[in-house]
Amino acid sequence: MALTESALIPLGTSCPDFTLPGVDGRLWSLHDFHTPALLVAVICNHCPYVQAIDDRLNELAKAFTGRCAVVGINGNDAIAYPEDSFEVMRRRAQFKGYVFPYLWDEEQRVVRAMQALCTPDFFLYDSHRRLVYHGRLDDHWKDPAHVQRQDLREAIEGLLVGADPLEPQVPAMGCSIKWR
Repeated sequence: MALTESALIPLGTSCPDFTLPGVDGRLWSLHDFHTPALLVAVICNHCPYVQAIDDRLNELAKAFTGRCAVVGINGNDAIAYPEDSFEVMRRRAQFKGYVFPYLWDEEQRVVRAMQALCTPDFFLYDSHRRLVYHGRLDDHWKDPAHVQRQDLREAIEGLLVGADPLEPQVPAMGCSIKWR
């Protein structure tokens, strides 16, 4: 496991268009999401950083239902990391009760276009699908009991009321994406 921080990406960057298969058996595209905000979380199955926060991500998705769509995208190389395969994604999403679509970017085109570097890596877009936040979930990835600041929640809440983007935007950190 190589600890990696998310890249600095200019705010205002457009969300790349995508059409990817979901663990629910349907194809999902960027145009399927019509909420004022869209959170794209680059996640996977095996990363301990994702495993530590995935319940919090699911709770965040529940809290903002109808106002901020959440979608998880796994772009890891499933040949080298079989625990990140599509079948294991299905089992994990069912086991964890994900309330958001969990999509497979098998060819890694979308995660590359997004400039994602780690899992988890969070990208919050406005209604025009322009980047307004790219940073960490909160200030304590390992233990939710020690969280003092919920950066991503604050960014979503601010976006929904028309506030300026959250500052500072602290990079997310996690396992490096497993590239082919």
